[in-house]
Amino acid sequence: MFAGHFGLAAGIRAKAPEMPLWALMLGTQLLDVVFLPLYLTNVETIDNPFGTGYGKGVIHADYTHSLLGALIISLLAGLIARWLWGKRAGWILGGVVFSHWMLDLVVHRTDMPLLPDNWGSFPLLGLGVWRFESLSIAIELLILIIGFWMYARSAIQRGNGTRKKAAIVSSIVLGCLLGFALITDVTSLF
Repeated sequence: MFAGHFGLAAGIRAKAPEMPLWALMLGTQLLDVVFLPLYLTNVETIDNPFGTGYGKGVIHADYTHSLLGALIISLLAGLIARWLWGKRAGWILGGVVFSHWMLDLVVHRTDMPLLPDNWGSFPLLGLGVWRFESLSIAIELLILIIGFWMYARSAIQRGNGTRKKAAIVSSIVLGCLLGFALITDVTSLF
């Protein structure tokens, strides 16, 4: 679920227009941003026992995608947002960052630990919707469409004159970017 995270950020922006869109977009992907250097250094890994492509991998993101790890990353992002943009922004961005873990819980196979490095050997979490590619893509597309619609509607309603034209253009650009993110997700099926 790559594009779905971005759709959520667009929808949140509609309800919190004071938040920079870039911060919300980055926030929804922050767990994966932190995952990347850990992946490149083999601290966190991806196995492909089910083949390659959309949702086929078993992700061993034992630090970034553990419940505690996600909470810590969310808290840090929220504190930074609070410092930059105020208390409300801190809560919003912290929640947006944590939403990544919540959405991943739905799609991931049972590969998400409660504690970093699965300390305590608790059962791994994940509802496994990725096993059902059509359902997974439908959920992601729904989140994307609703988020984009909320963003575009809000941006156009808030604008007037030149601002309205800018809102329409930014909505079109965001729609193209979200569409590209979804196409990137879906084309990994082939």
